[in-house]
Amino acid sequence: MLLDTASLYFRAYFGVPDSVRAPDGTPVNAVRGLLDFIARLVQDHRPDDLVACWDEDWRPQWRVDLIPSYKAHRVAVETETGTDVEEVPDTLSPQVPVIEEVLAALGIARVGAAGYEADDVIGTLTGRAGGPVDIVTGDRDLFQLVDDARGVRVLYPRKGVGDCDLVDAELIRTKYGVRPDQYADFAALRGDTSDGLPGVKGIGEKTAAQLITEYGDLAGVRAAAEDPTSRLTPAKRRGIVEAAAYLDVAPTVVRVAADVPLPEFDAALPAAPRDPEALEALVKRWGLGGAVGRLLPVLER
Repeated sequence: MLLDTASLYFRAYFGVPDSVRAPDGTPVNAVRGLLDFIARLVQDHRPDDLVACWDEDWRPQWRVDLIPSYKAHRVAVETETGTDVEEVPDTLSPQVPVIEEVLAALGIARVGAAGYEADDVIGTLTGRAGGPVDIVTGDRDLFQLVDDARGVRVLYPRKGVGDCDLVDAELIRTKYGVRPDQYADFAALRGDTSDGLPGVKGIGEKTAAQLITEYGDLAGVRAAAEDPTSRLTPAKRRGIVEAAAYLDVAPTVVRVAADVPLPEFDAALPAAPRDPEALEALVKRWGLGGAVGRLLPVLER
């Protein structure tokens, strides 16, 4: 089981009231919510391995170099060197280091890589996996990794994580009209305002799906636009040709990396805390007794 951790702690932050606080009054709603998410996921799905995949770089420069608008609307502070600062609620940012410390004390692997997003870590670990993989995320971009033959599916939360869509190839075909292996090309053609990807002017979700289905992939769609005998309308043909510079680079930005250099780590789901004393101190300081008390019995089973 691979967790898109930021996706989940953002969901926890907005789903758990900020009246949930530590003894000193500091909000810990994202921390408690994430721990409860993990407890529910482990209880419901019993993974052998669990990895909290991490955004070491939420807006990698190599993606920005290709499409400068990539996630630009989420930038709170631009930096001359290093990673731009993401716009994050004031009371969430201080909770992220606490999440890191609690995961470490529990012994739950937290894995990231410099210059890459959690999506890329997930893509790499999915490719390496020898057995079925459950990817837990609220990010549709990861639908591109779904593979029924290998048992790779996405658990896409609707409310909390106890109510997830189990995303397989059939659901993607039914909802979007494309196969999982076509999803990245479909997303590049359609665009995604939440990621700052403009897409092709005049081509929305339905048309993008029709084009990808008819011509197979983005290369086929572009070839059809250059072919005067194809059935494309003049407006679609013009839009695709005029978007050539964007379409040259969009697939690289949209596709998750599959070859991220990762540190060594132990992915095994811990049956007991790796550092009980550190965990006890964190529980006391941040008032996490309830959430940790719900998680530990689930891990012990």
